[in-house]
Amino acid sequence: MTKSYNIVFMGTPDFAVPPLNALHKSPHRILQVVTQPDRPKGRGRNLIPPPVKVEAQKLGYDLVQPESVKTDRFIKGMKALSPDLFVVVAFGHLLPQKLLDVPKIGPINIHASLLPKYRGAAPIQWAVINREKESGVTTMFMDAGMDTGDTLISDAIPLEKGETAQTLHDKLARLGAETLLKTLDGLLKGKLKPVPQDHDRATIAPMLAKSDGHIDWRKPALEIEALIRGMTPWPGAFTFQGDKRLKIYKAQAIKENPAERKAAPGTVLEGFPDELRVSTGKGVLLLQEIQGASGKRLSIEDFLRGYPIPPETVMT
Repeated sequence: MTKSYNIVFMGTPDFAVPPLNALHKSPHRILQVVTQPDRPKGRGRNLIPPPVKVEAQKLGYDLVQPESVKTDRFIKGMKALSPDLFVVVAFGHLLPQKLLDVPKIGPINIHASLLPKYRGAAPIQWAVINREKESGVTTMFMDAGMDTGDTLISDAIPLEKGETAQTLHDKLARLGAETLLKTLDGLLKGKLKPVPQDHDRATIAPMLAKSDGHIDWRKPALEIEALIRGMTPWPGAFTFQGDKRLKIYKAQAIKENPAERKAAPGTVLEGFPDELRVSTGKGVLLLQEIQGASGKRLSIEDFLRGYPIPPETVMT
């Protein structure tokens, strides 16, 4: 009986690095690592390699970075490797059916949600924004749809108080590595049966744009706080004071007193000199970490020391 699999690993960002490392330490054989091309980033527009490339080179794997996975040349190269499985983690390319058909057993994907909830590009962020009580990872056999394949294992974890997209990302990346190894072990032992998803229960987690971080002060404070946490570190939640853009990294929803209830949403309220309280559609938001034009992320105390914002100022 087969005791290990021959695998082509496909992944790109930080989220895919723990599963790659888990496979490296396992009995399974990685035939090749496939990742996105280096991309220009930052003000200098220097070419930056994706995290999976950096890790794969460190571990000594054969690496390819195709601009497209739909070319006959790339698909022919995959067929020549004769893999048992593809393991696909936040790769960033949709795989055509010709490519999905290459591995003998199938292509396996690790998705950062409890499918069929939060199919799509930003499941971690939307779970935080929507104040879910739990999230998790799901392994599945891929098909031509967007996260619609038959599931193998779903592992859940609770969202903790103050959870941000970054903290949840890091937890789910580690969980994804563990769930992947359990999945491969279950397949080897014939103990896993793919389960079709209930498509009627599916929800979508679309890609976020920078504009999604614009705070609507008419919403309740709890919802705005969750938006800020879900947008941290990217694309970031923000508001305007006049024509000045302020990025909000951390805030806390608190109850309003009767006098504050009359203030229009977005109004800066009376408070101690080292705090910034803003009225919302319901409750008050206490801003705790902020970034202004200086480009530095500061505690609210440090920010107000150099840039005081008087009561009755209106945020938009």
